[in-house]
Amino acid sequence: MTEAHRVGDELPPLEIPVTRTLIVAGAIASRDYQDVHHDAELAREKGSPDIFMNILTTNGLVGRYITDHFGSAAVLRKVAIRLGAPNYPGDVLRLTGRIVALEDVALGDVAPEGENRALIEVAVTGDNRIGRHVTGKVTVAIPRAIPETVTVAITEGGGA
Repeated sequence: MTEAHRVGDELPPLEIPVTRTLIVAGAIASRDYQDVHHDAELAREKGSPDIFMNILTTNGLVGRYITDHFGSAAVLRKVAIRLGAPNYPGDVLRLTGRIVALEDVALGDVAPEGENRALIEVAVTGDNRIGRHVTGKVTVAIPRAIPETVTVAITEGGGA
């Protein structure tokens, strides 16, 4: 790994403003055409004070939180989340995380051939003004540190 990660390490929080556009765009992008995600009047008729974010948008934001922290080489292996309080327009979703498990996957183990990664499991929570919006665990694979190569200079006399 390029950085030292330890069980118990806290990830810095990420605050995401929950806008009407984010809610509707997330629903459209995930092909979730339920009216409660884009039509405020119909959402109110069904007992909600406004439209609210769908689980697939939340799932994507949790994934973004993890990959933003661990970098562009990070690969999400598993995302398991559970929703709680809805995210309405005007909320701010505050994601936090803590490393709960680490595992090195050496070449030829359970990783695809040629892969040399560390698996990191992160417990994630996300809160808004109402309360806890999301809880879950994410497993991410990141490249393990590759030992620095030793450079040998060959001189004309054949020595090093």
